[in-house]
Parts: sequence; structure tokens; C-alpha cells
Amino acid sequence: MTTNTETGTHGGRVLYGCMGLGGSWEPGPYGPQDIDAAEEAVRAALESGITVFDHADIYRHGKAEAVFGEVLARTPGLRERITLQTKCGIRLPGVDGGPALYDLRGAGIVRRVEESLERLRTDVIDVLLLHRPDPLADPDAIAAALMSLHSQGLVRAFGVSNMGAAQIGRLQARLDVPLVANQLEMSLHSRAWVEAGVLLNTPEGAGHGFPFGTLEHCLDHGVRLQAWGALAQGRFTGGQRTPAEHATAALLEDLARAKGTTPESVLLWWLTRHPAGIAPVVGTARPERIRACRDAALRAPDLTHEEWYELWTTARGVPLP
Repeated sequence: MTTNTETGTHGGRVLYGCMGLGGSWEPGPYGPQDIDAAEEAVRAALESGITVFDHADIYRHGKAEAVFGEVLARTPGLRERITLQTKCGIRLPGVDGGPALYDLRGAGIVRRVEESLERLRTDVIDVLLLHRPDPLADPDAIAAALMSLHSQGLVRAFGVSNMGAAQIGRLQARLDVPLVANQLEMSLHSRAWVEAGVLLNTPEGAGHGFPFGTLEHCLDHGVRLQAWGALAQGRFTGGQRTPAEHATAALLEDLARAKGTTPESVLLWWLTRHPAGIAPVVGTARPERIRACRDAALRAPDLTHEEWYELWTTARGVPLP
């Protein structure tokens, strides 16, 4: 398992998100071309210095994990070079004939982990995240399931996803091991995580639903923040829609040119420059776009205080209050 004392116990500066692997989102089988595409994406990530691979049991109805397991089987020694992270807790509509729901019942957590281990063709998951909060969940039952998985050697470490400080603290109080990660939507486009605190006591801030104090809680308790959607779905690197996005894209190009890197790396540096120690999750399946993030994975963020703010205010499209 990858260990890096500079960037946190589990992982590196950037993670590779495997949601795009495995073919279509239909529940049918995957084919040889899907395994080849997954292998190419994994190779691009490794060549870019990324060794943490983020999964979830629901990605492509399990096919993302399954094709990744095929890649591991094809590549002797690869498992020992990487950190495997997966998530559970969401049930897609139609599974077992039921509706879409969140399911953090203890027995369900154990079963989903066993299924992920089989698909990934490994005997241990390095980090397991609880994908979404389940309003009906019993935190004592969750903790019992997690500690059972840990004692059996099936999962090495645990974290959460899309949870606030109070939810993390309530679960942590019942666990004998620390929660090591919290994965949230964070990007230069999805800015509620930073603006909820800064825009406190302003009319604009009243519209933010991000749970106040979550960043500070994670920072103070050693919970590594991971940013899903970090590339903002290409809004600033080819998919601009608004005047603010066009202006931000132009600024990213200028900064990238001045620093000898790519706009994608500058975009991710905006996250990693924050003192919360954010680790972006790169979710594209395109090898060339993965490689464009190389400097974000291998170099410390090369952004000044002023450049960070210029990117933020340009993306906002309106001045700070």
C-alpha cells in the first residue's frame, strides 16, 4: 500500500477515479475492449505518478471494479505497487427489484465488501469509504461491521464520502481505528466547500448548504480530504459555457504557459494549494487527459497567494464581498 508522509497516510497528491472504466452504465457484461481501455487508463495514471485508485461498488454496475481486477490479473506485481480504495452504501434502482436507496446496514456493508474483493481479484481493500449517509443507519451497527472487516484483515482503513463534521464525529466515536478520508465534491466550479466559510454573514452565503466546520474538523483530526469532480467536468479546459468559465480557461492557459505545465495541472493545484491538504480525484478515462494531470501528482502546487485568489474570483464571476 502506498504510504507518503508528506501527503497523508493513505495515498498521494492525486487519486485516479475509476468510475469511467468498464464500458456502459447498462448492467450487461463487459468485453475485451473494456479491459484494454482500463489497462490503458491505469498505465497512464501510473506513468503520471498516480498510485491510488478509487472505486465504488456501483460504478458501471460493478464493471469498473471487475475490469480493474482483470488488469490486476494481467499485470503481476501491480497490486503491491498501488493503493486500492472502494466505496459502498448506495443501491442503484432495480437492484433486487427495489428502489434507489442508501444502505449502510451492517450486513449489507460486509456483503458489498466481499463482492468488491471478488471483482477486484484481491484479498484486501486498502481503504473503504461509506459512499453516502444513510438516514436510517445505526452507527453502532456500522461500526461493528467495519471493525469486523478490519479484524478479519479484509479492509485496512476506513473513511467516508459526502459527510459533514458531525456525521464523521459521531461515527468516529464508535470506532477503534481512525477515519482516514472524506471524499467531497470540490473544484474551482463546485466551490461551496470554501465559500461556505468565507461568505458567512453575507446574503450570498445564506444559499450555501455545505456543512460549516467540516474542512476544519477533517484538518484537525487527520481526515484526508479527497475531491471528486476535481476537473469540473471540463468546464475550464475545453467545455466552457459561461463568460466566467471562458475567462477562467484563458487564465488557466496563461498560468500554465508561464509555469511550463498544463491547464489541468494548474486547475488541480488550486485545490492542493489549500491548507486542508486536498487530494483531487481525476475521473477521466481518456489517457491523454490523465497525463495532463501529471504535474499535479508529481509537483508541489506552484501557485502564489495572489494567483490562487485570481483564479477563485475569476471563476466566481463576481467580486468577493
